[in-house]
Amino acid sequence: MPGFASLAMLNLDAEDPAALATFYSQVLGWDVLHSTAEYAMIGDGSTSIGFGQVPGYSAPGWPGETTPKRYHLDFYVDDLDKAEEQALALGATKPSEQPTPDRWRVLLDPAGHPFDICLRS
Repeated sequence: MPGFASLAMLNLDAEDPAALATFYSQVLGWDVLHSTAEYAMIGDGSTSIGFGQVPGYSAPGWPGETTPKRYHLDFYVDDLDKAEEQALALGATKPSEQPTPDRWRVLLDPAGHPFDICLRS
């Protein structure tokens, strides 16, 4: 069934939009298109991700979610160990609980949102 809309972009809640935009721009190699204290955006020319400041923002945590998880992103990588090392160097953290560490890994971005790095099939 054909849809009636197309995805314009994805927007994520953040305490510090500029910092989160910088983190994901370095993970994806995308440009920071806009950056203020209240809102930042990255893109690759066809897809964009925005980061909006939310007063009182609270990270969901993982795996024990103290605040409900709002989303998580999955990224394909060619080498899990190398991608993990690079993400950690950019400010990600790695929770001790890992569901399938030989196929994908859960990391937390600097704002505490979980994201997965997945071995490209």
